[in-house]
Amino acid sequence: MTKPGTDKPNSDKPKFVYVVYIASTAEKVFKALTDSEMSKHYWSDNYVDSTWKVGSSFALRLPRQEKGDITGTVLEFDPPRRLAYTFHLHHDGLEKEGPSRVTFDLEQQKDQVKLTVVHDEFEAGSEVFVNISRGWPHVLSSLKSYVESGKGIRAPWY
Repeated sequence: MTKPGTDKPNSDKPKFVYVVYIASTAEKVFKALTDSEMSKHYWSDNYVDSTWKVGSSFALRLPRQEKGDITGTVLEFDPPRRLAYTFHLHHDGLEKEGPSRVTFDLEQQKDQVKLTVVHDEFEAGSEVFVNISRGWPHVLSSLKSYVESGKGIRAPWY
């Protein structure tokens, strides 16, 4: 039997998968995912920071919060098709969990982009998984709004 949110039978390791369709080009969506200034618009003033070379550091800077940044390492960078990095929270006691992995796959479909986000490689019983399951839907909805209209949406918890 396969557990919901996993791809392996009887797996205790959760996996978050989210698909959103954005009326844009893969190039524009990919740029929004990797550009520091653009990311501020849909990450509620937080922003991505990296050179985006495979093996280089990745950070989601959280300047408005009294929390440590989210850090990681760039695993894949294939514009405008695929982006992957590790994801390690450094706040609220969650730093005790090891890094997980986020993968973005972009597929141009005529006048829209199918963006599939997979966040996996969590420890069994992960508290980080609970947090990202609440956060990613909002971030990705805000990304869609920003790319399509030029205006992101604010997270209600800020």
